[in-house]
Amino acid sequence: MFTLERRPVKMNKLSTFIYIIIGLAAIGLISQLFTNTVDFLLNILIMVGFGAAIFAVVYFLFLKKRAPSTDMKKYKQAVRQSKTKYKQNTSMNMKPSQHRSQQVPIKKKIKKRPNHLRVIDGNKSKRKKRASN
Repeated sequence: MFTLERRPVKMNKLSTFIYIIIGLAAIGLISQLFTNTVDFLLNILIMVGFGAAIFAVVYFLFLKKRAPSTDMKKYKQAVRQSKTKYKQNTSMNMKPSQHRSQQVPIKKKIKKRPNHLRVIDGNKSKRKKRASN
């Protein structure tokens, strides 16, 4: 009626061996926690410290030197530009009104067009021809 799939004997022995090792490790951890708590916690802290040190070495040697993508560079540049733009506006608005008594002629600001933005002249005549057809 039912067919049972038999795993290879090698795999079955390996899994039971792994379960036995994990069980003995759990028993050892619990017994050390109750009998020698201070040393147990000290060992845990040392292991966490070594793990953090190894992670920091790997991060600074390999992962940090990796160049960020061009999209991320463009995004960071846009964030910097917007921060400087709005920082200038807020600093102008936040000035105290002590100098009101001295009338200083306000110069009209000349708007500069950002040089990194370009207007692309498309084929408008082709679009008009398609719309009329």
